[in-house]
Amino acid sequence: MIVSTAMLKAHAQALGFSLVGTALARPAPTLAAYQRWLALGMHGEMAYLARRDRLARRRDLNQIVPGAQSIVVVGLDYFSGQFSDAALSDPARGRIAAYAWGLDYHNIMTPRLEELAAWLRGAAGGASAQRVYVDTGAVLERSHAQQAGLGFVGKNTMLIGPRRGSYFFLGEIITTAAFDAYDAPHRETMCGRCTRCLADCPTGAFPQPYVLDARRCISYLTIEHKGFIDPALRPLMGSWVFGCDICQDVCPWQRFAVETPELAFRAADLDRAAPPLRELLALDAASFQARFHGTPLQRAGRDRLVRNACVAAGNSGVSDLFDPLARLLDDSAPVVRGHAAWALARLDSAAARPLLARRLAAETDPAVHTETAACL
Repeated sequence: MIVSTAMLKAHAQALGFSLVGTALARPAPTLAAYQRWLALGMHGEMAYLARRDRLARRRDLNQIVPGAQSIVVVGLDYFSGQFSDAALSDPARGRIAAYAWGLDYHNIMTPRLEELAAWLRGAAGGASAQRVYVDTGAVLERSHAQQAGLGFVGKNTMLIGPRRGSYFFLGEIITTAAFDAYDAPHRETMCGRCTRCLADCPTGAFPQPYVLDARRCISYLTIEHKGFIDPALRPLMGSWVFGCDICQDVCPWQRFAVETPELAFRAADLDRAAPPLRELLALDAASFQARFHGTPLQRAGRDRLVRNACVAAGNSGVSDLFDPLARLLDDSAPVVRGHAAWALARLDSAAARPLLARRLAAETDPAVHTETAACL
């Protein structure tokens, strides 16, 4: 049974999705570029992106859903615009990317997408098979979204809607159902000569337009990267402790960002969007879980978040953070001890020197020993 695209979109909108488009279940046009990106190692530690089974799924969506005919792509806005740049840029605070200010988007979008998939199964006569993904499947979702007419991929590799910017989440349904009409692909790019995202990235994570070297990306470094952050990159990370919004914020299309009606994506207060670094440095496993349960920050875990807070504290120039950092020299996590040593030396090298010398004498972890010795 052929499904009405108009009815699909009406149902998706009734479920609260901001955008919805349809495309044929074909390989993403950017597949070859993605494979070149992997070959260059720009995915860093994210080895799952290069797994053979996942590459097979990206080449052929039938590997995900046998007989797949269509892909439905939805978007959900998360922009709230609640706080001024001045408030968010307080050096005593650690910045969190806007998508993570509220609850975990997977938990908000997935049930709605499952409900849309259930409706689709019924509309197709109960015979269709499908798979739902919210940032979890082996699909090049931004490329598929461009094919479904939702926007274009910018030089910062984000999907950009000409009348809404890039502050929206994506989700997909891969299905054996067919539609009576498919959306026309969006123009491949509307960036023109603009290079603001490339020029303003503090770590130089874009070696060329439309190519992101994750190994230098602040979002990757604060979330995906598990170990010690390259000391040369730490001073460039500013106050970001989870993710980064710079390449989106400077994009001219962002002036059209649509404020989300989803209360779950909004910050309860400034401390949720930019928590005081002193509080982050004091987190233990229990307080981390109590504060960030059900949010995207759970992905990083306590040790990585405190590691990131150490870097931000070292960049802050705020002397009041010296004592909280000093206490972390005895932390149980080597990655925290090493970054605390770096931050102390950066804040006040003279005052830090005797503390670091004592730590060095007792340190048994080779990586932390090397970090600490380099700070003396």
